[in-house]
Amino acid sequence: MKGASGTTNIWKLRLQLMKPVTWIPLIWGVICGAAASGNYHWQLDHVLAAFACMLMSGPLLAGFTQTINDYYDRDIDAINEPYRPIPSGAISLGQVKVQIWVLLLAGLGMSYGLDVWAQHTTPVVFLLALGGSFVSFIYSAPPLKLKQNGWLGNYALGASYIALPWWAGQALFGQLTWTTALLTLAYSLAGLGIAVVNDFKSVEGDRALGLQSLPVVFGIKRASWISAGMIDIFQLAMVGVLIAIGQHFAAVLLVLLIIPQITFQDIWLLTDPVEFDVKYQASAQPFLVLGMLVTALAVGHSSLTQVM
Repeated sequence: MKGASGTTNIWKLRLQLMKPVTWIPLIWGVICGAAASGNYHWQLDHVLAAFACMLMSGPLLAGFTQTINDYYDRDIDAINEPYRPIPSGAISLGQVKVQIWVLLLAGLGMSYGLDVWAQHTTPVVFLLALGGSFVSFIYSAPPLKLKQNGWLGNYALGASYIALPWWAGQALFGQLTWTTALLTLAYSLAGLGIAVVNDFKSVEGDRALGLQSLPVVFGIKRASWISAGMIDIFQLAMVGVLIAIGQHFAAVLLVLLIIPQITFQDIWLLTDPVEFDVKYQASAQPFLVLGMLVTALAVGHSSLTQVM
């Protein structure tokens, strides 16, 4: 996290590696999936199951993802953000490896427990957690290291933050269909645009180590336009989907939530994405995630939740 302060407390260092601010989209994704299932009820067992799914998706598996990313990016961070726990030497590589394994195994164990609770004949939540963990590994680790390719890496990141937790929440309380899976994968293209924002602060190190992030390939100004365009175009495509399935009121709400995002893009992102990336994300992303929930609720009230 930009501007993180130094500390010698091992638990604060471990928390810094897990980057709690990145848990929020995944926790929200679970909420959207539960809403899209059309089968979530405000009763104790459902609330506890949803909380467990959020814990699995956010602190455990997103924490695993962030920790393993910092482990493999330690040379880049030594250039871009030398104050981080690993390049600063505040925590040893051995301690980081232990944290990676503990978070991964705890997340996978919790996913299997959720399948048991939901009485799944196929452990779908476990398989989603396992698949997402594998994507996290190849995103950060050589030889594949998906993040070396700006398009592929950012899409993998966007799908992991939007589609995967949505699928987990929907599968936990209902049925995950191919229709909604493809819908959320399309929505993840907007997440690709959000992922580009995280690359602006790392241009110097990415360029030095040969990573082809979009700001490196296209330059900061063009990459900011690509980011804004991806976010807007694919959300507007979701408006078309909502109209097509007869959810007209939800489509209007989604348009109203896209308008302030475009406004904040003009104020912050397109002005100076390096200087104002945090302000942009803080001002625009709440409208993005509210739009996700509107879409999820509309899907939950449509025929798309039916098994195909």
